[in-house]
Order: sequence, then structure tokens, then C-alpha cells
Amino acid sequence: MRYRTATPADLDPLVKLYKTVAAVEGGIARQEHEITEDYIQNFLDKSLTNGLIIVGEHPKNENEFIAEIHGYKAGIQVFDHVLGDVTLVVHPGFQGKKIGRTILMIFLDEIARTRLDIGRVELIARESNEKAIALYQSVGFLIEGRLEMRIKTADHYEADIPMGWQNPNYEL
Repeated sequence: MRYRTATPADLDPLVKLYKTVAAVEGGIARQEHEITEDYIQNFLDKSLTNGLIIVGEHPKNENEFIAEIHGYKAGIQVFDHVLGDVTLVVHPGFQGKKIGRTILMIFLDEIARTRLDIGRVELIARESNEKAIALYQSVGFLIEGRLEMRIKTADHYEADIPMGWQNPNYEL
């Protein structure tokens, strides 16, 4: 498998990947009908302009993605050292194969090596997604609180868990 920085031409395979992940209950916070070209184009543009976005290509078809991670700066001066809205998705057929860990490590390594302007990476994980929380903690993210009743499902509410990672090479 090949991992690389996304390009503007990657819109269609990103839409396909996100729709596939959203079709699985608990895959991401958005439902399948909420995955639109505009939604993907928005985070693609922000990540390419003021953040980082990495894709994992399918081993047999480089025009199909099996993983993606992105984040971007908010565009507010006091938060200029923060990369937020980080989202990591892995195609359901490839989960449990360490692909999420690999693309996350590539993402954090790229930040540590080349993005010395980023001191902090922030993400939020659904409390029921214990595997994701454990993954993030295993690479240095810290749990920084609970956002009670943030996620509404068909029959209950659950908390979101904000987490943060600090770039060891950050230069103020």
C-alpha cells in the first residue's frame, strides 16, 4: 500500500471512501446522506491550504482509497499553533490490519518533522469507540475531558472525548 499527501484531484475517491465508512454504524459521526462533495471539498481545501491530509491507496487500485486522515488550522491567530478537526477513516474491509495506526503515525511524523509551526493536534472520539481512543492514547494523545450528551443516536446520548497530542519539535 502507498500513503501520500492528497491532491485536489482526489475528491471522488475521498467521497467514495467517506460514504463507505459512514454506511457503517459508529464509523464516523456523519451519516451516509451527509457525505456530500461539498463536505469533502471543504475539508480537502482547508487541509491542503492550512493543514495536512494523507491518503492510503488501495494496493490494487491507486484511484481507490482505503484510509485517510486530515486536519487543519482554524485560521484564528491565537490558535495558529493548533491543528484541529482531525478525522481518521479506514475502509471497513481493511480495519483491524493496523492501517489506521500506520496512517496516524505517518501523519504525526510528518507534523513532527516538517510542521514546526504546529504545536498541538486535537481530535474528538466518541466514547463508545474504545479502539480509537486506545489507538490515540498509544501514540501519545491525552484525554482532556468529556463532552457529555454530545452524540445523539436513535436511542441514547453519549459523550465525546476530546484528546490532544503535542509536537515534541514545536518551535514557538
